[in-house]
Amino acid sequence: MRPEPTHLLRRRYRRIALRRGPQKANVAIQHSMLIAIWHMGTNGTIYEDPGADYFTTLHPERAKQRAIHQLEAMGYNVTLNDAS
Repeated sequence: MRPEPTHLLRRRYRRIALRRGPQKANVAIQHSMLIAIWHMGTNGTIYEDPGADYFTTLHPERAKQRAIHQLEAMGYNVTLNDAS
């Protein structure tokens, strides 16, 4: 039984595959996995998946702009108000 790929690697593959194609994305993911394995072997640590919302929390302004752009592309007018 194959383990399911982590969310981080899956999202990284999709981002690279859109720009550069599936073959280059595959090699980039293999490289990322080798680096993670090397760090686990040299430091004696266990890999911890940062989670599905890693890129959203890393760049919240970029995620907000992407969501606005996607809604506008579907024909919606977007107005943002503070939650407070």
